[in-house]
Amino acid sequence: MVFKMSRAKAYASDFLAFVNASPTPYHVVDNAKKLLLNAGFLELKERDSWSGKVEKGKKYFLTRNGSSIIAFAVGNEWKRGNGIAIVGAHTDSPSLRLKPVSKKSSEGYLQVGVELYGGGLWHTWFDRDLSIAGRVYVSENGKLVPKLIKINKPILRIPTLAIHLDRDANTKFEFNKESQLFPIAGLAEDILNKSETSEIPPVEEQPSFQPLASMNDRHHPKVIALIAEAAGVPISAVRDFELVLYDTHTSTFGGISDEFIFSQRLDNQMMSYCAIRGLIDSLEAGNMLEGDSAIRLISCFDHEEIGSESAQGARSSFLPSIIRRLSGLSAIPAIDTSEDAALTSRFYDETAIKSFLISADMAHAVHPNYSGKYDSTHRPQLNKGPVIKVNANQRYSTNSPGILLVEETAKISKTPLQLFVVRNDSSCGSTIGPALASLLGTRTLDLGNPQLSMHSIRETGGSADVEHACSLFGAYFNHYAMIEKTIFVD
Repeated sequence: MVFKMSRAKAYASDFLAFVNASPTPYHVVDNAKKLLLNAGFLELKERDSWSGKVEKGKKYFLTRNGSSIIAFAVGNEWKRGNGIAIVGAHTDSPSLRLKPVSKKSSEGYLQVGVELYGGGLWHTWFDRDLSIAGRVYVSENGKLVPKLIKINKPILRIPTLAIHLDRDANTKFEFNKESQLFPIAGLAEDILNKSETSEIPPVEEQPSFQPLASMNDRHHPKVIALIAEAAGVPISAVRDFELVLYDTHTSTFGGISDEFIFSQRLDNQMMSYCAIRGLIDSLEAGNMLEGDSAIRLISCFDHEEIGSESAQGARSSFLPSIIRRLSGLSAIPAIDTSEDAALTSRFYDETAIKSFLISADMAHAVHPNYSGKYDSTHRPQLNKGPVIKVNANQRYSTNSPGILLVEETAKISKTPLQLFVVRNDSSCGSTIGPALASLLGTRTLDLGNPQLSMHSIRETGGSADVEHACSLFGAYFNHYAMIEKTIFVD
């Protein structure tokens, strides 16, 4: 199939730039902030009072832990207790994370210790050109401040064992995740032959009592030097970090006619990007908040891949506390802080039941070499639009009222939709949808763009599907208040 997609390719190109710049959840949030600021959103702080700061007809965002973000726009006709149109996604992906003590060596090689994050297809991490990225805390003017780093060269590799030494590798590739998944970083002899004093300045001397071992004792000094260089600080300023490994090969178009996206972290950066872009797009054609009685909100959470149970995960207080604040936004354009607890609770309950959440997480496309793994009547295809995910056991939160709401939205945006149900003899993954549905009591639907090789270090998606999801979300935000009134459910 030959694709002619000037607009669709522009969306896909923008997404590729986004994912290439976002090797970690911290970078996802940082790049989301840049998109939102460029679109005129104002930043709020969760720890501050919002009294007099949040007004109808304006748009805002805030972050938690630098790895989760919520952005919203308040309709000009908003009233306390009205509904909120929400799209939720997650910022994290399966990865290998540097251990708190990562210094290792074996057989003359320098190695780094890593910890598994999430349920990755770990065999796909072998023989890849890897580097490190994440958040580094540094001493700066008497304060400890975070800096984001992304080392843009391959410095690590997890080598496979030669076929001559493991003749069964092609039939059954097995490895020990604790002892055989350590990347090599260099040769010990190479480091020893270099001047430690000139090339790797030591971390400044600490007081006589140190609660933890020094950074040089916990990590290879050369690794710390690279981290400090990427952060733009002296080596002595590096105090701690949260770093993950990533593939240095960039995400790109693929296929004969650029119909594919070959990329890392499609799950779930594609849906995070589409949620952000859909919200921004919904506000760009003039004053689209004029006459809108709802609030438009996107929430992108960290830690979905490990169960969402953290201070910044979907099961946390982050979204409920923001909805509670917004549900009491009064008729005058400011947060009214004088209401008593009972009235605040009433407006929150009214808003929750009038709201709707699209839980946006990537879906499984049918695999041409493993077609028997899919239900015969539910086989999503790439570039055929977002996939509505259904599960009778509530691993997904989709039901008929939600399907109808999204279907009516898709008619407006002319977005094709697909349906997916897992086979009865297969296990089913889950999303932030069920967790938020039970936490908020808000109607919820699960959907996502289709992809192949989910949780691999390199995944495959459809290049036209980026526009499909962005268009659907834009129409959802623009028309939710109108559509929601037409679908009756007790």
